[in-house]
Amino acid sequence: MKLNLSKVLSLDITRAGKWTVYYVLIGIIAGLGAIAFYFLCQIGTHVFLDLMAGYRPPSPAGEHSLFLPTNSFFNRYILLLVPALGGILSGILVYTFAPEAEGHGTDAAIDAYHNKAGFIRGRVPIIKTIASAITLTSGGSGGREGPIAQIGAGFGSFLGTILKLSERERRIMMAAGIGAGVGSIFRAPLAGALFAAEVLYRDPEFEYEVIIPSGIASVVAYCLFCLVFGWGTLFESPYFTFQNPLELGPYLVLAFVLSATGALYVKSFYGITRSFKKLRIPKHFKPAIGGLCTGVIGYFLPQTLSFGYGFAQQALNNELPLLFLLALAIGKIFTTSFSIGSGGSGGVFGPSIVIGGAMGGAVGRLFHGIMPGVVMEPGAFVVVGMAGFFTSVSNTPISTIIMVSEMTNSYHLLLPSLLVCSVAYLVSKRWTIYEKQVKSRIDSPAHKGDFFVDILQEFRVKDLIKRVKKVQVLPESMPFSEFKGFFSTTQQHYFPVMDHRERFIGIFSSNDIRSVLFSQEIEDLVVMRDIGTSDIITTTVSDDLNSVLQKFTQKNIDSLPVVEEDDPHKLIGMLSRRDVIAFYNERIQEMKSRSVLSK
Repeated sequence: MKLNLSKVLSLDITRAGKWTVYYVLIGIIAGLGAIAFYFLCQIGTHVFLDLMAGYRPPSPAGEHSLFLPTNSFFNRYILLLVPALGGILSGILVYTFAPEAEGHGTDAAIDAYHNKAGFIRGRVPIIKTIASAITLTSGGSGGREGPIAQIGAGFGSFLGTILKLSERERRIMMAAGIGAGVGSIFRAPLAGALFAAEVLYRDPEFEYEVIIPSGIASVVAYCLFCLVFGWGTLFESPYFTFQNPLELGPYLVLAFVLSATGALYVKSFYGITRSFKKLRIPKHFKPAIGGLCTGVIGYFLPQTLSFGYGFAQQALNNELPLLFLLALAIGKIFTTSFSIGSGGSGGVFGPSIVIGGAMGGAVGRLFHGIMPGVVMEPGAFVVVGMAGFFTSVSNTPISTIIMVSEMTNSYHLLLPSLLVCSVAYLVSKRWTIYEKQVKSRIDSPAHKGDFFVDILQEFRVKDLIKRVKKVQVLPESMPFSEFKGFFSTTQQHYFPVMDHRERFIGIFSSNDIRSVLFSQEIEDLVVMRDIGTSDIITTTVSDDLNSVLQKFTQKNIDSLPVVEEDDPHKLIGMLSRRDVIAFYNERIQEMKSRSVLSK
């Protein structure tokens, strides 16, 4: 016994070690990808915005430029045209080599998880990285999480493919790559792991199998990134605290404002996306037109171009006026819609942080002017606004709260963040910026078979006891000649056999009597005890329906005897396979009906 236990432990340790190595490898590649992408973004910003247009947007406290500023003078006309230049370069690159790299990469990874068995072409992350760097650093509005998520997801998919893992295992490794990419580039490893598990669904569900692998990969990627670019958070936030319950009133107003702004963001994003898809011109040139539209907005509102994280930092420090914040939020919605919706490459989380922070700052400033004794720190509304806005457009309340807390180091605002994110989620359930999200695990092709088992395990035989049919039992001493008369008048297919004490001792089916049915010379000699088998497969009222179906398949039988829990010789009735399947289908219809009503 001890030897067997040690063998089991040894196998478990070996298996755990093997998978840990895989997740660490994913974390290393995601971390290196984040480093490379960050460096590319620094180069692109230096060339396109600084050198060509003389535009030097501020940086968040946790980031510093790798290059000294140039002596170029600010030129609005060049700034108007630079996003179009980035759009044409990005469009040619994407639509020539990897058309699936267009748009925001997280949505493509979600689609791969649900519908493509976790498979991503090897070239996609590379093209996505370069194209996104060009789009974003030439003034296009977008986020860094999309390309980094695809780098990690792409390597996880590649590793799962070359190791010939199952589809389920490849999906998990791909999702671990998403978590590692997001956790490293935003310096939020815990949130990265939770985000990868939560972003897959519109309902508040987690892909629980993904959390631990994503956690391991995210920690490794985060450490690698910080070893190169320094430790600390992306934003530096003042020491905000929540101390006055009356402040929940303005926070509740903020939740509804963010939900309305989120609706505008999603509607404009996909409205512009559909408009560009209808354009009858080569796809290669569509991002250039989107870039030109972005440039026109940027001509008047330069703060809406590129990443915009520095302005979110200034909002945290309460350095921006109300009208500037409103212009930043609304303008950023449209520059992001044109930059990414036209086929440009980038993420949508980054702009959401800036939009939400700006709108939160505007609401905070407004209430600070109305009730300064209650709302004492408008900057706190920036933090909560970041979390609430992305929740309203992504249906990821839990991971978003953690992510914004990690990014800003503002853990004392968890209570108002929870309120705002919960309300924003409930109000905004009808729309999402991630179109490839599915409603829940029941709707995911990745869990088609799993869900069948889950539902069957949830119910037991007692839940369909009304479908357990009473049948005619036969005494063990009944001659076959007498049984023939009974058989000719019944529709029954399975025949329980009872002994002289009314104990259930055997059973046979109509198929089992074929050999005797036409042998008249022995029908007076054969009795029911001779035909019925004593090797009986039975079920009880406490058995779950999954185990019942497995019993049906053991001997390919269509009906099972249901016996008493404490006495297997006491027959209750017969349960048919058809009734179990019908019960399952009814439960599925009920769940789908509830799902439709809840929308």
